[in-house]
Amino acid sequence: MQAEVLAVLRKCGSPMSAYEVLDRLRDGNPRLAPPTIYRALAALIEGGRVHRLESLKAFVACRCEQHGHVPIFSICEACGTVEEAVSRRITNELSRIAGQSGFAPARHVIEVHGQCARCEAKEAPA
Repeated sequence: MQAEVLAVLRKCGSPMSAYEVLDRLRDGNPRLAPPTIYRALAALIEGGRVHRLESLKAFVACRCEQHGHVPIFSICEACGTVEEAVSRRITNELSRIAGQSGFAPARHVIEVHGQCARCEAKEAPA
């Protein structure tokens, strides 16, 4: 099931909710239930192959070669495109800042909302 869920996310290329994944997979298996999809997504997240976009309550396939990294997502509010980047310097600095007060971060979620270059170019005056 994990392979099927991952294939759906990769094919779509944009964020999908668990129910959207379920709808795509139900064509071949009408008895498929939400808990099965959520278990597959949880295992894929644990393995670093899928990311949950907290602000969108959606999932995307990992596009980086470095599994176990802390991704930084740039989310276009116009077209929904999601870009993934990695910066250990930024996540280390966030941990350092949080640690100054004795806080021990368990994980980082970095999502930046705005407009992608393609949408920005569409709106630029000619």
